[in-house]
Amino acid sequence: MDDPLEIHIPVDSPLWNHPVLGKILKVYSILENDGAYELSWDHAKHMNHCCHSNTITTGWGFDIAVRDIQSGEQIRGDYGMYNVDYDMDLVCEFTDCRKRIKKDDFDEWAARWETQILDALTFSSQVAQPLWEVMDEETRQTLERYLQTGEGYCSVRGLKYRLPQQT
Repeated sequence: MDDPLEIHIPVDSPLWNHPVLGKILKVYSILENDGAYELSWDHAKHMNHCCHSNTITTGWGFDIAVRDIQSGEQIRGDYGMYNVDYDMDLVCEFTDCRKRIKKDDFDEWAARWETQILDALTFSSQVAQPLWEVMDEETRQTLERYLQTGEGYCSVRGLKYRLPQQT
């Protein structure tokens, strides 16, 4: 799902070489599956990490709650799915915290995320979805078709950036 206010910056953009802007882009942008970086207009949409996240980004490009989120609880995601190109130390309050986000986390955890998304989608009709009305028409139709027929699922694995094949 594309947000028309997001800025997409190709890896070959001269902005990456700018002494100030390049550093800002590295911190605040996210590598997308097409190899471009996305700089969000809404920094609040990016959330804190937790190994036991309560939301996951779907293959459609929107986040879904994968369990009940309690009043006052932070909305948190798993940074492992953000196509990081470097390892990052982390801390969350769980005793089984992974302690580190690694470049290969996407491959290691994708099956778990997929299961959580599929489970959450089975309950989506039982809970009000007030934000679905701002979803772009194509995404909403594809999602509704999947929910009605089980066909056309958009896998979280589609979010992974893959290096272009060398010729």
